[in-house]
Amino acid sequence: MAKSTGRKVKRAVRREWSAQDERELRKHSKNKTPVKDISRALKRTPGALRQKARSLEISLGHQRRLKKKRS
Repeated sequence: MAKSTGRKVKRAVRREWSAQDERELRKHSKNKTPVKDISRALKRTPGALRQKARSLEISLGHQRRLKKKRS
């Protein structure tokens, strides 16, 4: 028999996206808020945010700009 470690496995709790959640995600997208900050605000994982943004056909986060090299 398998040995029990005595630890409980934490299961992911899935929540439906409300209209308010979608509006807030769109607002953050427009403001180009970093995904990490959106994740904290909406209490969802970055992966969940990216999937929802893709289904809503909106961009998420910001583009990193390359620093110009000094000569």
